[in-house]
Amino acid sequence: MADLSFSTDDLARMRFCVSPMWQVGTSFRLLRSGVADPLHRRWLDQVRPRVTAAGLDRGWLSDLIPPGAGYVPDFLNPAPPGPAPTLSEELAAVAATTPERVRRDLEHLRHHEGRLTGRLRALHADPRRGLERLAEEIEAYWELALAPYWTRVRALLDADVRHRARQAAEHGAGHLFNDLHPLASWHENVLRLVHRRPRTFTRAAAGGGLVLVPCAFKGPGLSTLVAPSQPPQLAYRARGAGTLWEPRTATGTAALVAVLGRTRTLLLAELDAPATTTELAARTGASMAAVSQNLTALRDAGLVTAHRTGRTVLYARTETGEALLTPFASAS
Repeated sequence: MADLSFSTDDLARMRFCVSPMWQVGTSFRLLRSGVADPLHRRWLDQVRPRVTAAGLDRGWLSDLIPPGAGYVPDFLNPAPPGPAPTLSEELAAVAATTPERVRRDLEHLRHHEGRLTGRLRALHADPRRGLERLAEEIEAYWELALAPYWTRVRALLDADVRHRARQAAEHGAGHLFNDLHPLASWHENVLRLVHRRPRTFTRAAAGGGLVLVPCAFKGPGLSTLVAPSQPPQLAYRARGAGTLWEPRTATGTAALVAVLGRTRTLLLAELDAPATTTELAARTGASMAAVSQNLTALRDAGLVTAHRTGRTVLYARTETGEALLTPFASAS
């Protein structure tokens, strides 16, 4: 059990954040767990082979986020500067972590895991150089595992924030907290959290306010981060995560054919999940040259994005492309 008391000022400074780094950490932990999570099976089946082929399952992240880890170094989740920081902004904050903070977090990880790997011992000895290499690996993981899916993930997280904000506006902060998670409850200006492991989570150990972080890949529990002079962070599974990977019916294809042409409309519809040129050619029956040419046109129009990792290029629909295929759902 852990209690966090709130003053009027703390409630006034409470906010939400859509954090790319929290999605990196929770998604990588899910990949490393080896569990066929039914909520994310479609994503896991697509991403796990790519992560393994790129060697990202046995690099810096695998050392920092071991399977079943009871603790993940806090410097991976710096205090967010705003409601929706970019990955670049958060990686800059990670890279700017003081050597003292890095070493303190690694000692905490050693306490939980019993040892540090060779890479982490090198990070302990030279945090600046190690953090640069870590940031490069995180960027590679992002491009392969999350960027092609970010339109869909971001829509889920934004919808959760809107729902929670409306709860707070209509019923107050107490109702928001009581509905946030079964392990969280609000009573007499105190937020009570139930943890599997004992945690020190008091106002004296952290700064003012509170940052609520919805996560698409979060497990069933709650994650907390407490650091002196920084607002505590509370990460939870976003509402509706179970529907994240459900196939989406394209309702506007007939009208789009007259505008985009049959091949481009077909390619856009096939990108319900990110795919390579080879995969799209096999699905649509079009030649590789035709697929490549039409994907370039769709990318130039802002309807798809391309994400390169090594020799692989994954294409994904943008938010605009999603809206074109579901005009009636978007208007409702």
